[in-house]
Amino acid sequence: LDLIYKRRSIRAFQDRPVEKENLTELLKAGMAAPSASNGQPWEFIVVTDPDRLTQLREVLVHGKYNAPAAIAVLANLSIAKKESSTRFWVQDCSAAVENILIAATGLGLGSVWIGAHPKEEVTKQIQDILKIPADIHVLSLIYVGYPAEEQPARTQYEEIRVHWQKY
Repeated sequence: LDLIYKRRSIRAFQDRPVEKENLTELLKAGMAAPSASNGQPWEFIVVTDPDRLTQLREVLVHGKYNAPAAIAVLANLSIAKKESSTRFWVQDCSAAVENILIAATGLGLGSVWIGAHPKEEVTKQIQDILKIPADIHVLSLIYVGYPAEEQPARTQYEEIRVHWQKY
């Protein structure tokens, strides 16, 4: 629970690369996520090339952060293990995103979720820059790096939003 409460969106990063081993651990965490009928429709693109990161920052209105790495979270329905992935890829890939965000915190990394889907203009920009085929769905980007800022842990629990037995 401590990692969940400690996980915060980090928007300022140190000028320090993220080790490939740490990026691989994040991907393992992402692929450990639950998915509808265990369909696992996800694919990922890890971006560490400074020029490509600059291209992403230049076009993404909400993606201007100086992270040294980004992970694009995608759904490839042609490799999904179950037909249900056509209906649940957003939820499946979102679960992978959350696992990556929590794992980043556990590794001492900062991260921020940059939404793309369902904004077609944003997903198209990411597809163009990362050379993603048209039949692959872009859910989001996750920027990752060593944090240059610190945020306090929190739960954001509000009892007024909780209903027991009925609304």
